[in-house]
Amino acid sequence: MMQKPPQSVDFALKQTSPNIGAGSVTGDKLSSTYDLVEQMQYLYVRVVKAKDLPGKDVTGGCDPFVEVKLGNYKGVTKHFGKKSNPEWNQVFAFSKERIQASVLEVYVKDKDVVADDLIGRVMFDVNEIPRRVPPDSPLAPQWYRLEDRKGDKAKGELMLAVWMGTQADEAFPDAWHSDAASVSPDGIANIRSKVYLSPKLWYVRVNVIEAQDLVPSDKGRFPEVFVKAVLGTQALRTRISPSKTINPMWNEDLMFVVAEPFEEPLVLSVEDRVGSNKDETLGKCVIPLQIVQRRLDHKPVNSRWYNLEKHVMVDGEKKEMKFASRIHLRMCLEGGYHVLDESTHYSSDLRPTAKQLWKPNIGILELGILSAQGLMPMKTKDGRGTTDAYCVAKYGQKWVRTRTIVDNFMPRWNEQYTWEVFDPCTVITIGVFDNGHMHGGSGGTKDARIGKVRIRLSTLEADRVYTHSYPLPVLHSSGVKKTGELQLAVRFTCSSLINMLHMYSQPSLPKMHYIHPLSVIQLDSLRHQAMQIVSVRLSRAEPPLRKEVVEYMIDVDSHMWSMRRSKANFFRIMGVLGGMIAVGKWFDQICNWRNPITTILIHILFIILVLYPELILPTVFLYLFLIGVWNYRWRPMHPPHMDTRLSHADAAHPDERDEEFDTFPTSRPSDIVRMRYDRLRSIAGRVQTVIGDLATQGERFQSLLSWRDPRATTLFVTFCLVAAVILYFTPFQVVALLTGLYVLRHPRFRHKLPLVPLNFFRRLPARSDSML
Repeated sequence: MMQKPPQSVDFALKQTSPNIGAGSVTGDKLSSTYDLVEQMQYLYVRVVKAKDLPGKDVTGGCDPFVEVKLGNYKGVTKHFGKKSNPEWNQVFAFSKERIQASVLEVYVKDKDVVADDLIGRVMFDVNEIPRRVPPDSPLAPQWYRLEDRKGDKAKGELMLAVWMGTQADEAFPDAWHSDAASVSPDGIANIRSKVYLSPKLWYVRVNVIEAQDLVPSDKGRFPEVFVKAVLGTQALRTRISPSKTINPMWNEDLMFVVAEPFEEPLVLSVEDRVGSNKDETLGKCVIPLQIVQRRLDHKPVNSRWYNLEKHVMVDGEKKEMKFASRIHLRMCLEGGYHVLDESTHYSSDLRPTAKQLWKPNIGILELGILSAQGLMPMKTKDGRGTTDAYCVAKYGQKWVRTRTIVDNFMPRWNEQYTWEVFDPCTVITIGVFDNGHMHGGSGGTKDARIGKVRIRLSTLEADRVYTHSYPLPVLHSSGVKKTGELQLAVRFTCSSLINMLHMYSQPSLPKMHYIHPLSVIQLDSLRHQAMQIVSVRLSRAEPPLRKEVVEYMIDVDSHMWSMRRSKANFFRIMGVLGGMIAVGKWFDQICNWRNPITTILIHILFIILVLYPELILPTVFLYLFLIGVWNYRWRPMHPPHMDTRLSHADAAHPDERDEEFDTFPTSRPSDIVRMRYDRLRSIAGRVQTVIGDLATQGERFQSLLSWRDPRATTLFVTFCLVAAVILYFTPFQVVALLTGLYVLRHPRFRHKLPLVPLNFFRRLPARSDSML
């Protein structure tokens, strides 16, 4: 099979050499806990409070606020009405790269309708401002006497702290940034960096056993009873009970996903199918999940009877009627399973729900989100293209979001984050987005996706810092586009090599997945529900991690049909089989004596292995060992990244891309849907033919001894008897030697007609004759 050409240089991974502190001992670097990012200098101003401010308006009061000015950049605190001793406790951060002024000016002003009145000011020489580097304690604020414009003392004092620091400063995340001076006050919360935690998810197992003493309205018919269970937006139902009595039995499991804290109760209703589209409710019960037993293993939990309640109409009013009907349930919150809430291929966490079952971590993952380059304009503002970029990284239950860099195609974040690692065979996902909520409010806009990067931890060497620039390809209906590059620094530190190597012998999922496995259909449905719960919960945080961002990060739509992805998977299979095909071609050349010397050497090796069969397995494993050692020279030196050629993103037909981005259900015109349906029918026809051929070959094997063809079966059983007798008296080594020499015989002793066993097999009957 021909090798696919390498992908375009634009979509290739590039090694970088950022000026980070990892591996360095120079004094101007950040501390070792923050050494995967470049140092960024900021001038910090903490405005704490003021006292004894004079009144400026006719009423003798003042509405004070503080204005911090450095060159062309100006930050303003909120103002207080009629207060002479206000407290603000706000921090302002000015990027040193953009500082052009030599004086920092801090003004205290009185808010006025016409023009703000100056109460006083404090001036600082930028070159004289002290420097602070964590882990030093925060700089203590001091009282400063206010001055008027002439430099004379004014009434009132202002408490300030002013220092030079870096992005490692604890004041950095919540500070007002000069880079975001154009953002409205309502939108400030939407641009700050934040850490989020996914909600703790549980599987809820409801084993519906039986019900007793049901009271159907029509007592002259056999009731067709089923149980419907509703938990939030999830609704499941049992089958109709086979015992059509007032004491029906089911013994059926229903599985739900729920997140802590439990907000919705489980509502069970017993219903009778009285018509084709009509169900009558025979009773309901509401069960709060807080009282449900939690189990950590496969030991059965105690069952319990619950009374059923029914509402009846009396004089036009709904009244609750309690009676003797009841339902028998066995319910539990499953702590021994891992709730799958992301695509299986990119799982970042495989631990069970119950914390008691967690094992110690095996290492630490550190990620430095440095910068991006060459970002594409994602929206238009004032007639020009602009991008307000931020990053989101997800690993395990921890999500991180960097601050938004406003109106910049080459943003520099330089933020570092850390995760505990419990399994090396997991994936961290980093996505880049354009912030569509810069001016506050939810609005109808969405945060546009710029691209994402996945890094599998098992491909990283321990304790090595990887600094690469990752391409950000995004597939649109118009084709694949590179929207920029993301520069990252990654380090995986192993705390226990033995524990990490031991993980490779352990099952990937908790043991409950193997002791009481869930069906594939159940897992797909539960995964979809879990994804919805996670996206809803995170979108309710403040500031929200929006639904479109979460769904893109956890690949909600990865299960949808895509012709492009199907082709890519087919060629992946062919790539896997390519090695076997190459071995087959090589063996065919040996059998046909293309290179006589090689064939003679193979003969000698074969004879040695036949005479000394105890050497076969050692030879095989030694050969695999030598191949592995030989390939070590060409081992990958960088993590894998998004491959546009492997994904067939650059070769997809426009209609295939349009189909991939179609909604579900489809929103395309009927003629396009008809064309795509016919195309799927033709593809399915080919798949159907291949499956039929496989079934035919299997049925021919079955017919060897089924006497469907009496002559063929007679020949086969006779051959088996003769072979059994000959093999009983002939040493196995002789049989193996003769067979091998026959297979490796010279082309002079070969002919082009098929072999006799193959001719015999192809003549055997199959059940294809009985197909309509």
